[in-house]
Amino acid sequence: MRSTVVGSYPVEFKEPSNFKDKILKTFGAYDPFKESIKHAVFSQLDAGVDIVSDGQVRGDMVSSFSKYIPGFKIKDGNTYIVSKILRPIGEISVKDLLYAKKLVKEYYNGNVPEGKGVKGIITGPSTIIHSSRISSFYKEKDDAIIDLAHSLKSEVNAIERRVKPVYIQVDEPFLSTGMVNMKVAREAIDILHDGLSIPLAMHVCGTLEGAYKDIAKFNVDILDFEFAGNNVNLGILEKNMDLFKGKKIGFGCIDSSKNEVDSKEKTEELISKGIDIVGKEDILLDPDCGLRRAPMDVAFEKLKLMNDIKNQY
Repeated sequence: MRSTVVGSYPVEFKEPSNFKDKILKTFGAYDPFKESIKHAVFSQLDAGVDIVSDGQVRGDMVSSFSKYIPGFKIKDGNTYIVSKILRPIGEISVKDLLYAKKLVKEYYNGNVPEGKGVKGIITGPSTIIHSSRISSFYKEKDDAIIDLAHSLKSEVNAIERRVKPVYIQVDEPFLSTGMVNMKVAREAIDILHDGLSIPLAMHVCGTLEGAYKDIAKFNVDILDFEFAGNNVNLGILEKNMDLFKGKKIGFGCIDSSKNEVDSKEKTEELISKGIDIVGKEDILLDPDCGLRRAPMDVAFEKLKLMNDIKNQY
């Protein structure tokens, strides 16, 4: 049984402290997020997380990708679709993921244990399009979703080729809202998965009621749901586990909506139920969603609690 994170971690900004970084800042080349990535990765590893993220420190899940993709425009904090969606201008997340992978290797003194490492994360086509406003070119969001899937496929391929992560996760929280054409969303995921030699995961937060039958059909290797802050999903999983046969389950067992450390007893009980339903070999423990909004110490203690319980099994 392994553990991971959904993605984001609290951001820690640091002013340059050494001569080199101060010179880089003078020339506008200092990266204020690099220390945040380092802190996120080391904090996750210190807490016992097996498969870490780069902390997703550079912004929200939509603009972090849309600002690099022709066809989108960001104005006053909102994302607009203004022309045909094309391939990204260069690689979007690869540089940060390579740095995170380097940090993992450094943490383990060059000998990274089997099953541990970094994962790539992209925001899914359906979620980005449904979070954006169409200004021109597209009449239907479904057409934009497919074009965006082809665009993001180049990023998925770059992550696989350059980073060689444990797996790649696609975040699609909108799939539980009832607003998305599931047939089109499934086609978009098929585009992302095509030819991939490593596992593909899909994270869907929210209540699964009304959507789980469709979600179970998606061509992914891992489905990640929230259970700690959702009283409905555990019952749905227990009654319909046969629909998810052949897939591993990312089991959200830490409530990311609360900025306080979870109850040890309740978390132990939830994880125990999850293992009974899914099995130790097919379960990945993680928080319900990202932890960016939590205070730094709380985020760490949440992850440590989850992994302390994992280590009991």
